Amino acid sequence: MPKDTILLERDGIRLALDGTGTVATITLCNPAKRNAQSPALWQALTEAGRLLPGQVRVAVLRAEGPSFSAGLDRQAFTPEGFDGGPSFLDLGRGDAGELDATIAGYQQAFTWWRRTDLITVAAVQGHAIGAGFQLALACDLRVCADDVQFAMRETSLGLVPDLTGTKPLAELVGYGRALEICVTGRSVHADEAERTGLANLVVPAAELDAAVADLTAALLAPPRDAVNETKALLRTARSHAEDAQYAAERAAQGRRLRDLAGAAE
Repeated sequence: MPKDTILLERDGIRLALDGTGTVATITLCNPAKRNAQSPALWQALTEAGRLLPGQVRVAVLRAEGPSFSAGLDRQAFTPEGFDGGPSFLDLGRGDAGELDATIAGYQQAFTWWRRTDLITVAAVQGHAIGAGFQLALACDLRVCADDVQFAMRETSLGLVPDLTGTKPLAELVGYGRALEICVTGRSVHADEAERTGLANLVVPAAELDAAVADLTAALLAPPRDAVNETKALLRTARSHAEDAQYAAERAAQGRRLRDLAGAAE
């Protein structure tokens, strides 16, 4: 089998393309810091999304070490901040418009996972805290090890979850549970994650990679256009009124049937 091709490796992120060109793996690769996140890491994640070749159908997000991600690197709250960028304290003292634009830039690392031209799968083990939780929530599907611990700790720091995680969390577990999880900052363990829909599948930690590989193979089995059209339909299902969703279904099926008829000629 052809070896993986490394397309990007910097700032705690590695992007690799498998030998078929259809599966990309984005790895959080700074286990010494429990894959803590920083603006530089978010820039690398955004670049990884831009670098994905058009033939990629599944993007897998995984992490090295015992923790998926411990969340925001606390260096953000020191006066010196990170090399090459302001501290979060300095951001808070600055212009409101610039602050909004900066956070919008950070969010780009989390939004591309919802693109309708691919399916994204997070393989999550150990702690997924704050930004780590939100990164897992950015993906379409989550396969979790039985030692997983999700937690949203932003409120304990006087902050709010701002990396696009509030919408998927509320959609998955409901408003009341999402509010309680965020405000208390408590841990959500594997059994609750599976029961509430945060995890599509929970497996023993030693079986995580194999389970993700099996799921990836199943996601690649149907024709790509049918998969992409289905994802697009499901992405709008909650926001569309019934008539609009029914019309979207008809339009998508019309495209599929015309393509099938054309292929049969």
